[in-house]
Amino acid sequence: MEFGYYPGCALHGSSNDYEKSIRACMKVLNAGLKELDDWICCGATAAHSLNHKLSTALPARNLAIAERDGVGSVLAPCPMCSMELIKAGRALRESEQMRRQMSEIVELKVEGKTDVINLIQVFERIGIETIKSAVKNPLADLKPACYYGCLLTRPAKVVQFDDCERPRSMELILEALGAAPVSWNYATECCGAGLTMANEATVLELANKILKNAAGSGANCIVVACPMCHVNLDMKQSAVERRYDTAHGLPIYYLSDVVGLALGLNKKELAIDKHFVCARAQVKR
Repeated sequence: MEFGYYPGCALHGSSNDYEKSIRACMKVLNAGLKELDDWICCGATAAHSLNHKLSTALPARNLAIAERDGVGSVLAPCPMCSMELIKAGRALRESEQMRRQMSEIVELKVEGKTDVINLIQVFERIGIETIKSAVKNPLADLKPACYYGCLLTRPAKVVQFDDCERPRSMELILEALGAAPVSWNYATECCGAGLTMANEATVLELANKILKNAAGSGANCIVVACPMCHVNLDMKQSAVERRYDTAHGLPIYYLSDVVGLALGLNKKELAIDKHFVCARAQVKR
């Protein structure tokens, strides 16, 4: 099984630990990743507020590359990226004029045929039973709070993935690994990722609420599938603790991290040793 792969700016930059984790898991599961040749930024963080045509053309260029190279399904691990690609694909499919205009702008024929999927969907396509049969280290001690954030399941009509208010797809994967996901109230609340640089106080407040609710619900870690959510809850956790005079100490794992651990990979192979909370706990021990 092979998937197209659009890393986006984050996974080739500040969140390269996420990419390493994903690639390690895919290798064990015999699933290939074919990175799009000469991909470009999808413009997720700013283009939509500056120029509507640009905000469609940037992701359309990546979809055109996938179509040119015969890639039917593309994994975009960052929910911000996947949403932009999905929105552009939808706009292209709905308008012949848009297809002509974007094909001219990006200098490649593009029709919006590519299926854009997230990491949870990749694991679903590989097969939960297939993953379960490959488990070497059941995660019996893991009580994760599955955190979807605000973009994996919303806007519901655009992404068309799981229930936008009460998703369960991540929990089903973790249960197959032997973990016991907790029931909590902040699974789809926003962590404020878009305000990380502009309004840190709001980000810390939102992150504190998420961490506090997870711990209060019995979780001993949080599992995410978004690089921005990971940055806010992992890297900024020490700032949250200082601001609110508390000690959460909750490890924040990517979904691929916990899948990889169950499959027998170690923390270094999955780049978990690069995470701030896990590294801090290791130093204390």
